[in-house]
Amino acid sequence: QVQLVESGGGLVQPGGSLTLACAASGNILAIGAMAWHRQAPGKERELVAHITTSSSANYADSVKGRFTISRDNAKNTVYLLMNSLKPEDTGVYYCKMNVVLTTVGRPSDYWGQGTQVTVSS
Repeated sequence: QVQLVESGGGLVQPGGSLTLACAASGNILAIGAMAWHRQAPGKERELVAHITTSSSANYADSVKGRFTISRDNAKNTVYLLMNSLKPEDTGVYYCKMNVVLTTVGRPSDYWGQGTQVTVSS
């Protein structure tokens, strides 16, 4: 029905940058809010950044001023630009989208499969 495919993860040195992308495909009528979450080893999944349909964004305190979330509605894609990366940013990053399918009238949340980000020297 809907697939979310993430890309852009990898290994980066402290202070470096990465850009994650998540593209949705399938029987999509509309997409509402989009978000990025992350899960570090041994920790619970946490919200990193959230963006509304009007591109109003909010961020976890730990990433404010370093990360930027954006969206391209024509491409059904959400991005996460990560600057000044720190070792504590290491984890698996998941995108989430609130999607209305052409076959079902109400919106539901869908998750990507996750992409690994490792910040280490």
